[in-house]
Amino acid sequence: MTRRGYPSDVDDDTYFFLLPYLLLSPEDARRRKYPIRDVLNALLWVARTGAQWAYLPHDFPPAETVRQQAHRWFEAACFQSAAHDLRILSRVEKGRNGAPSAIIIDSRTLHSTPESGHRAGFDGAKKRKGTTVHLAVDTLGHVLAVLTTPANEQDRAQVFDLCLDVQEATGVTVQIAFADQGYTGTQTALDATQAGVELVVVKRPEATKGFILLPKRWVVERSLAWLARFRRLGRDLERLPTTLVGFHVLAACILLCNNLKPLVA
Repeated sequence: MTRRGYPSDVDDDTYFFLLPYLLLSPEDARRRKYPIRDVLNALLWVARTGAQWAYLPHDFPPAETVRQQAHRWFEAACFQSAAHDLRILSRVEKGRNGAPSAIIIDSRTLHSTPESGHRAGFDGAKKRKGTTVHLAVDTLGHVLAVLTTPANEQDRAQVFDLCLDVQEATGVTVQIAFADQGYTGTQTALDATQAGVELVVVKRPEATKGFILLPKRWVVERSLAWLARFRRLGRDLERLPTTLVGFHVLAACILLCNNLKPLVA
């Protein structure tokens, strides 16, 4: 397909790095009608713009083809595998061990939409109906694990599952997790301990007002801001929670590729 490029298109270096992770079947398989690169670029266009599948421009492969292939990639954890290797490259480049020993956890609540409303919950603290995305990152801001729950479920109740996913992603190297005061509680600390992690709550100084840069906690806030640049993640637009997680991991993977272009070339 010959067309003018979009800002969301991957460059050659990024594409050839990601290609081995995306080949669920041979690149030249007879049943393959559209090039993988065109399908990937179409998926990234959706992720960056937040548009509906049906509004995919006509110079991309058909929307249903892109959607189905995206779900296959998400289910096969293709972008998780790529992000895992990219994270190791990034850490080694910065003089760190490939596997982290500390993480920071936090969450944000996405407004529900007609597509996601059937599984949405109401967050009484934020006065918002939707889905909560729980995120764990290393001290450099690299995404390690993503979970989603209805917004009415408590953040502290997800600590055990989140820490287990982190340990699986890192090979059980994480020893400590930093969190905000929403994760305070004896049971929460016990849940983290069961996953082999010590939970440290970074508290805001008493009698303070306005913005304060708290140690460690700002790292995960920065990661959430980076992910928010992908407009598909501005609201919960997905029928399935696995698709919402998949788009988060895709965004994290592309951000790592952009930061590591000299290495992935």
